[in-house]
Amino acid sequence: QTVLQGIILLPLRAICIAFIILLAWLFASIATFRHPGKGSVPLKGWRRRMIQTTLACLTRTLFFVMGFQVKVKGKIASLLEAPIFVAAPHSSFFDAIISALTGMPSIVSRAENLSTPVFGTILSSLQPVSVSRQDPDSRKNTVIEITKRALSRGQWPQVI
Repeated sequence: QTVLQGIILLPLRAICIAFIILLAWLFASIATFRHPGKGSVPLKGWRRRMIQTTLACLTRTLFFVMGFQVKVKGKIASLLEAPIFVAAPHSSFFDAIISALTGMPSIVSRAENLSTPVFGTILSSLQPVSVSRQDPDSRKNTVIEITKRALSRGQWPQVI
């Protein structure tokens, strides 16, 4: 019975995951198409709402298809209450679950991740704070950028 379920469920889940990722890429591409600034100007209006609603919904659906069901206990802090959201250990795919549950905030990510074909587009739609490992001033610039976004009074999304 387990083998039969594996034979049926594995390809079905793989097809659903691929479809959801392509949908996320499509919505991320639409939201960032012809956006001025490419990360230096926050997404506003319909672009920001599209990213926050569709990508959060698609990410939650993706994890549901993979077999994860996450329940939130308590109240998630709003952007004005907590402009910076800290998550640890920041080393696994569970960060994506936290991002989906908190409304797709900006994240701190390696600059190399933005050049990944499909995931780079999705990541750039979240307007990440990119960190370059080759730049010696990158750590200082990252702190400055996070501080600037935290003090923007709601213009930028939360930073995780």
